[in-house]
Amino acid sequence: MKFEILLGILFDLLSRRMLTAPYFAEKYGISARTVYRYIDILSLSVPIQVQPGRNGGVFISDAYKLPVNFMTKAEYDAAIEALGAMYSQLPEERFLAAKRKLSAQVKAESRELTLAGDAGTMLVDSGTWGDTRRFSDKLRLVEECVKTCAVLEIDYDSRTGEHTRRKIEPHMLVYKQAVWYVYSFCRKQRAFRLFRLGRIGAAVLTGEKFIRRPFRREDIPLHYWTKETESADIRLEISKEGFADVQDWLGGENLYEANGKWYADVRLPDDDCLIRKLVGLGGNVKVLSPASVRERVRAEAEKILSLYTAKAE
Repeated sequence: MKFEILLGILFDLLSRRMLTAPYFAEKYGISARTVYRYIDILSLSVPIQVQPGRNGGVFISDAYKLPVNFMTKAEYDAAIEALGAMYSQLPEERFLAAKRKLSAQVKAESRELTLAGDAGTMLVDSGTWGDTRRFSDKLRLVEECVKTCAVLEIDYDSRTGEHTRRKIEPHMLVYKQAVWYVYSFCRKQRAFRLFRLGRIGAAVLTGEKFIRRPFRREDIPLHYWTKETESADIRLEISKEGFADVQDWLGGENLYEANGKWYADVRLPDDDCLIRKLVGLGGNVKVLSPASVRERVRAEAEKILSLYTAKAE
């Protein structure tokens, strides 16, 4: 019985945008306290959130999809057929929504790891290392919103650690330096912003549509951290062991060999991210110039060393 209720709650949330604890309590004949206990169990593996307040409730991110092989194809087909029959007898939106989500799940599993496009010409694993499909599903959701002009409500953690909830109008996906962004009109800021997908928590479809706003490629802050005054001409000496890592980072076209050694002359954003990247490459990369970057790398390395050489108090 417990397992059936857990599955029932999950499918209810997949078919409806938001539901309440009293709704679940009445439907399954359990107490509100038991409902929240079940929600806690589900939240261990499913991105379920509880929003307090007058207009709050229990909801699941629209970026979430059922795990691959959650059901066999025959079971999917049977469930989709049953939902279609239920909708014909009782035309409620929740049956139609559940049918759409299950149908989308079947299609998603058939094109595993790929973005939209012709299969067989390109394979893009859009997830991060250690990804459990959540990032990939979130990317596909945002991609679909860009195509259909659908408004998203997102939980977002800024670079400074500020947590906000806002509605965005996604206009374009941007991929740069191995990071995915979505260029969106932010209704909270009343302006276009570039949001990192990795910092987006829950993403929920609002059911609203938006009219695309005109913008140029030059309007997208692709040089967000690379203003001319914040960039520097960097010269690196690269060991044989570090060649592959630097090639992945800067591209082989920026590397050259001279006198049996590998070098790179590139213009990079002169910020803390650069220093952390250089330190992360360890002893396989040496900064030859400028002196200011050399000094900051040395200071950061000494800071790390002190963490492992300090005497225990």
